Amino acid sequence: MILNRIISLRKEKRWSLQYTADRLGIAKSTYAGYESGYRRPSLESIKSMADLFETSIDYILGRADHPAFLPKEASTESVQFMELTDLPNLELAVDGTTLSEEETIQFIAFIRAKRELEGNFYKQYETRDSLG
Repeated sequence: MILNRIISLRKEKRWSLQYTADRLGIAKSTYAGYESGYRRPSLESIKSMADLFETSIDYILGRADHPAFLPKEASTESVQFMELTDLPNLELAVDGTTLSEEETIQFIAFIRAKRELEGNFYKQYETRDSLG
């Protein structure tokens, strides 16, 4: 799996073997050996390749199916909240297609209606429980 992944990552960037090896600070023959399967990269080399290709070690090793990488800054520990009603400064996308302003407004209206319905639903049960 590692062979196919690093080959496709390099080709997506349109980098030559030499350029990639230079960026990794290794000999071209060493990197070519990784792609051909003649050599097995060390964990440190895999980490360097993941950094270079802006992906995760897990993706290179075949443990993840998507090459996207969330750096430590984007982890859940540093989640920033944003108000969806700040439309001029916000662009949302679903399945890679940006939502129009109308779709964003409809999305906000849907969430508000859903919350209202849920609130009324739970209030009914609270009232029934309190009546005994």
